[in-house]
Amino acid sequence: MALTTHNLLSRFVKPAAVAALAVSALAIAPIAGAAPQGAEITAADINPAAGTFTTDAEVTVQGAADGTPAGAIQWYKNHLGSTAWQGLCEKAAENAYGTTGVWASANAHWNGASPKHTTGTPPAGSFVYWNISAYGHVGIADGSGGIYATSIGGKIGHASSVNYFNNYRGWTPAARPHQ
Repeated sequence: MALTTHNLLSRFVKPAAVAALAVSALAIAPIAGAAPQGAEITAADINPAAGTFTTDAEVTVQGAADGTPAGAIQWYKNHLGSTAWQGLCEKAAENAYGTTGVWASANAHWNGASPKHTTGTPPAGSFVYWNISAYGHVGIADGSGGIYATSIGGKIGHASSVNYFNNYRGWTPAARPHQ
């Protein structure tokens, strides 16, 4: 088939126009998962007397973000010390399970997830929640009473107690986030 001017326009101009529209939409729309104002966790939200915490570790990849509780924990271990998810705790918790964009905030996740537990040691990989900041806070349980989360020492870290942050809400079972 011979290439005509019409065929050339169809092959190159239309895709270029679609790409230009997509780029302009990104420039106008807020970035998905971006931290809304008021999402900062402050010193008043932290209870350092509740236990120890770490923010540094060797990075190893072992099934991180594969949709399993072990993969979610490994994702956090692989990102210990990272500040890339500050103000984006829900995104980090979802990324740990290999997904993103399911819940708008930690509060939305807590409100929509079930069953909710307010007592007992959260099993490994379960979601743990706090009623702090304008959007709440969420992390992943280590299975021994501690958590992996953002905002531990200003970055992704591990705390030996769910009470590292004030206003502990409880936990929901480990599962790939979904609505």
